[in-house]
Amino acid sequence: MEKVFINSIGSISAQKTFDNKVFLEEITTYEDNVIPAIEPNYKDFIPPAAARRMAKGIKMGVVAAKIAMEEANLSNVDAIITGTGMGCVRDSEKFVTAILDNQEQFLTPTSFIQSTHNTVAGQIALGIGCKGYNFTYVHSSISFESALIDALMQLQTKEAENILVGGVDESGEHTNTIHKLIQHIKLEKINTNKLLQSNTEGAVFGEGANFFVLSNNKQNSCYAQILGVKTFNTLPISKLTANLEGFLKDNNLSVDDIDVLISGNNGDLNFDNYYLELTQGLFNNTQQVYYKHLSGEFNTASSFGFWLGAKILKTQHIPSEIALNSIKSKGFGTVLLYNQYRGKNHSFTLLRQC
Repeated sequence: MEKVFINSIGSISAQKTFDNKVFLEEITTYEDNVIPAIEPNYKDFIPPAAARRMAKGIKMGVVAAKIAMEEANLSNVDAIITGTGMGCVRDSEKFVTAILDNQEQFLTPTSFIQSTHNTVAGQIALGIGCKGYNFTYVHSSISFESALIDALMQLQTKEAENILVGGVDESGEHTNTIHKLIQHIKLEKINTNKLLQSNTEGAVFGEGANFFVLSNNKQNSCYAQILGVKTFNTLPISKLTANLEGFLKDNNLSVDDIDVLISGNNGDLNFDNYYLELTQGLFNNTQQVYYKHLSGEFNTASSFGFWLGAKILKTQHIPSEIALNSIKSKGFGTVLLYNQYRGKNHSFTLLRQC
């Protein structure tokens, strides 16, 4: 099968990641339990008249996709595949609120039209004139990985040459209130630098959009090669190590071949033990990094981890702010990403230096 490469990236997150020339040189620290994305000047990417009609999630997705397309020197792609957990949740909240406030009468359809989960992929396609395969996966916290697997299969079998893949989720005020009530979001405000020492239930929530141009043709801008992706809806902690070793074996690798483990710890007292099973066990002697103190937790937060892995492999550098242990590898050739949310939807992703 064909090899698959990450030829370009575009990221909008709670850090200043929209400039591909820098790599976490300036870290923004928060004292909160919900953190916002740092947005670029949208006028540089979207006509102001169009931007005014777009929800935040749409703008983040469209701009992140444009940044990735420009870096790959492409004006169009063969397919657009996105993952999102909640879609454009702010417009969903607006529409439901209008139904209640107006007693189901005199409703304007705009918020409903823009609240559908495939709105971001549709807007990107309209913007670049892409009439190819366009699909959005809504699979909770493996939404991005589902999109990634789809793209991998198409590229490995040469059904496409260039595919734009991304994960995007925005933060909604009402939705976050519900998450706080059920303690999925931490009740107290947390200094994000001390997230893993919080020792409380719930996570710090965030938002963002991360897009990538994947291809079976390696460009000079290449960040990494994707070796494999595997997901599990449910996975008991007792079987985590065995399944991971099986995944590595399927890709002709062992634990000793992994230079960096990128871990999705979010500071939740009840579920970070899944990560500890690996960081204190199988990968105890491997360099480890984490990222959700920078991005926050959301359904496609793993796409930020994917962005991080690609940047590490291209720059051969790990900023001190993301280090999870004191071990230092001599070089970064192979990276493993592991993510799960509340004990479900586990994902393993392997990247290799291109």
